[in-house]
Amino acid sequence: MTKILEIENLKIQVNTGVTLVDGISLTVEQGKVTALVGESGSGKTLSAMSIPQLLSPALSVVSGACYFQGLDFPRQDLYKMSEQDIIALRGKHISVVFQEPMTALNPLHIVEKQISEVLERHTNLNGEALYNRVIELLQEVEMPDPHKKAKCYPHELSGGQRQRIMIAIALANKPDLLILDEPTTALDVTVQAQILKLLQHIREKFNMGMLLISHDLDMVAHTADYIYVMNKGKIVEHGSIKQVMESPQDAYTRYLIDAIPSGQPPTIPQGAQSVVSAKNVHVKYPIRSGFFKRITDYVQAANDINLDLKQGETIGIVGESGSGKSTFANALLGLVSYEGEIIVLGDDLHHISHKDFRKKRASFQPIFQDPYAALSPRMTVQQILLEGLNFHHPQQNLAEKMTLIRTTLSEMSMDPDITLPKYPHEFSGGQRQRIAIARALVLKPKLLILDEPTSALDRTVQKQVLDTLKDLQKRYQLSYLFISHDLSVV
Repeated sequence: MTKILEIENLKIQVNTGVTLVDGISLTVEQGKVTALVGESGSGKTLSAMSIPQLLSPALSVVSGACYFQGLDFPRQDLYKMSEQDIIALRGKHISVVFQEPMTALNPLHIVEKQISEVLERHTNLNGEALYNRVIELLQEVEMPDPHKKAKCYPHELSGGQRQRIMIAIALANKPDLLILDEPTTALDVTVQAQILKLLQHIREKFNMGMLLISHDLDMVAHTADYIYVMNKGKIVEHGSIKQVMESPQDAYTRYLIDAIPSGQPPTIPQGAQSVVSAKNVHVKYPIRSGFFKRITDYVQAANDINLDLKQGETIGIVGESGSGKSTFANALLGLVSYEGEIIVLGDDLHHISHKDFRKKRASFQPIFQDPYAALSPRMTVQQILLEGLNFHHPQQNLAEKMTLIRTTLSEMSMDPDITLPKYPHEFSGGQRQRIAIARALVLKPKLLILDEPTSALDRTVQKQVLDTLKDLQKRYQLSYLFISHDLSVV
């Protein structure tokens, strides 16, 4: 089998001299999927992004070689190529599918324009031929109603459809190597399965090599042919999928494989009081059309929901994107109007004043999916954690508030002295989610509404956060509404 990519002794450093990737070597063969796995910060994405020279200016390849050979591209060391030659290579011989398509796609341009851009750069197509090729690519990635979707903006598409657009752009010029950076992390399991099936079809059709970056060993086990395990900038183990998954030799590999959510739900105390009671809850969104934007129809987002959550209990709400999970949570939080009855901690939310509802909100707090988006980038952790206390408990003095904040951070396994002065971007994903949980816990709530709180985290970090949540629930008799698409977590 032809080796299309060979990385030898790659070393990447920050400009300050700190080594992030320390002498790794790996190979990708034509028609095969090679997986590079590890936790966040292990250096796997940096290693992959060094191939098409997409590293930050603050980083540099200080040693090593990266030999690439395509069907009509002679074997060369990419690290010795000029920027102009690398630009000509990107999108034609080597393409990248990024982790978050909503960020990677331009929000100001329709799908047709974004796919056309990469075709215009590397081919002579124009006019009707260019449009036909765009539609052909959308059909190749199994996009429903391609002519209509070509005229859509990214925000008008679902997460799975946006990822199909990213794959269509990457495939536009039939590259020899496709780099996939966590391509299914934030997708529902059903959509994830569709995308993986699509990638398998593409690999077989075009016989291209794929480098798959992931922290999800379950997904990798069903997708890749060969695996490299990375930890702290080094390759600690590599081999065939069967060899590594069934007989791991390195302790870190065994740690990753064992990082699967486990445990039992809490025992509900006899006579536990009801925290949330929902009866016949309906949420519908109006569809407006015409010059005067009159309401012409409704979308039924949540239909006849009934549940009863006791103190100290967890109820999982599962389903695909668009099933109404988050819509119900938003109704509970007072963010959307609804029909029916929702009683929270003894009060019917329909029969409570706006002023009283705001006071009550301290007792039921949300934890969002993406802590990076949920935490203000302009505020330190101390300011973030003080904000809720200043609003709900203005009578407390600063010393009392800081004591509570420091205690809560310690419970989340975060050192207060190190954590409080920093900004959210200075933390890992798992640490940011712990800060988001701490922000809710300082208000001493009785109910946490967790909306996909671990979906974007590494499996090992995911397990740590879930263990922390279970410990807090046991300690404070918290009630959880746990919204997820991951049944193994639930």
